[in-house]
Amino acid sequence: MSIASEKDWLGMQNAGQAVAITLKKMQAFAKVGMSTKLLDEYGLSVLASFGAVPAPKKDYNFPGYTCISLNHEACHGIPAADRLLKEGDLVNIDVSAELDGYYADNGGSFILGPDHQQLLPLVNASKEILQIAIAQIRDRVKIADVGALIHQEARKRGFTVIKNLCGHGVGRKLHEAPYEIPCFRDRLNRDRFRKNSVVALETFISTKANRVFETADGWTMKAKDNSFVAQHEHTLVVTDGTPVLLTAENGIFA
Repeated sequence: MSIASEKDWLGMQNAGQAVAITLKKMQAFAKVGMSTKLLDEYGLSVLASFGAVPAPKKDYNFPGYTCISLNHEACHGIPAADRLLKEGDLVNIDVSAELDGYYADNGGSFILGPDHQQLLPLVNASKEILQIAIAQIRDRVKIADVGALIHQEARKRGFTVIKNLCGHGVGRKLHEAPYEIPCFRDRLNRDRFRKNSVVALETFISTKANRVFETADGWTMKAKDNSFVAQHEHTLVVTDGTPVLLTAENGIFA
């Protein structure tokens, strides 16, 4: 969507804060031995405290309120009572919600407890590269150029990017134009970022893989070679200069 009024600004800010605070609280709530279903239900309770509705359930009938992916899963992991968090797990939580007709999307990977799998460099790379990419976004910048930057920064750190998962526009729906904001230079993508438009920018950084595939559950995406994937995501408004981060809790990038 494009921000066209003060109502839009306020609506998007409220939706952004709802998902940002929910994500932070879910990350802090996660404990070894907890089921991903319990973590998901906790996320629902936080969203409900804002009056927000989980977008995956509302728009796609996803079998959960948030997406919780573990270790080799890249995204869209289904919360379940028999999926228990273990020490050292690579956990990704993706929170998206609708509040008063406005949607925001926020995600982040983290390591639960000690880094037994030595994945902290991967997690840090995903977070840092997202920061670098966001800093380059402004009116009329080519989407393909930002994708190229993400890819270049990943390779500098010895990692790959997932080429069939993308960021996207967001606002009045969970997924809007531009529908594809890739993590690499897509030479066929001639779109540009536009002032006042709202986008959810995502990094999908992997230890080895460059594609992921849907598993038998019909939702979860993972690499065939069991590579690890870290993801971070923020919803932002494009401006003439530095973008406005709507999912930076209390104005702080995390």
